[in-house]
Amino acid sequence: MQDEGGTQVRAWVEYFRDLGVHDFYRRGEPAPRVACDVDAGPATMNAAVESGGPFADETPSTPPVAETILVPPVKLISFNELAPMPSAAIPAAEREAALRAIEEEIGDCARCPLAYAGRHKIVFGDGAATARLMFVGEGPGADEDAQGLPFVGKAGQLLNNMIGAMGLARAEVYIANIVKCRPPGNRVPEPAEANTCSQFLLRQIDVVRPEAIVALGATAATYLLGVKQSLGSLRGRWHNCRGAKLAVTYHPAFLLRDPRQKAEAWKDLQMVMRELGLAPPARK
Repeated sequence: MQDEGGTQVRAWVEYFRDLGVHDFYRRGEPAPRVACDVDAGPATMNAAVESGGPFADETPSTPPVAETILVPPVKLISFNELAPMPSAAIPAAEREAALRAIEEEIGDCARCPLAYAGRHKIVFGDGAATARLMFVGEGPGADEDAQGLPFVGKAGQLLNNMIGAMGLARAEVYIANIVKCRPPGNRVPEPAEANTCSQFLLRQIDVVRPEAIVALGATAATYLLGVKQSLGSLRGRWHNCRGAKLAVTYHPAFLLRDPRQKAEAWKDLQMVMRELGLAPPARK
């Protein structure tokens, strides 16, 4: 019975997700009104509109019953616009406790469809609560979902090497993701999923108060900055996020697929190093 109930819940979540119901909270312009057959699924409705349906050659004597469904537009909002900056920083000695309080508030989260998409563990964050440098990725993968820690798979090993090349240890930085649950099949998080999780990542940033943030990949840059631009147009210059300087570079998983871009990523990290006054470790 419990399994049947869980299956039913997931079915309803997927149904409402397809309708866009979980996007209603978005800020933005009034949504367009779309008329569609309420007894058909979204895919069926779209196909019927485009093809004329199975009775396209017949002229109905009365118009079909339809209902207006609001489909909200997708609008990106930068982390700077999501909430006002805290008036004062949390004392360094209290930051670990503040991060634990956020994690406890998240609990066994069921705020978005990712909770019903095969998630095993919520991946909150990892590292020093007083870190000068913070890395933000896209979302957990299979290894992260199993261990409950960010960047512990092959991409995580490469990130560790990148951090080491900057003259730092992993324990000296703070690492988090745009979403804290693994998207099925490691797909890109949907806007409603990312926006639902943003409130917690924003508070993590405000607690840690890093001097610099590195957005790993286009997804992290998109949601942190509230803009959808090519990685090439965002790299090589400084942006602002919650009072920290933000640099954009390639995601380690991408670098594993295309090692030729490692030299470009190193240029981005060197820019961060200059800002923080870091020097690479001496060669032995």
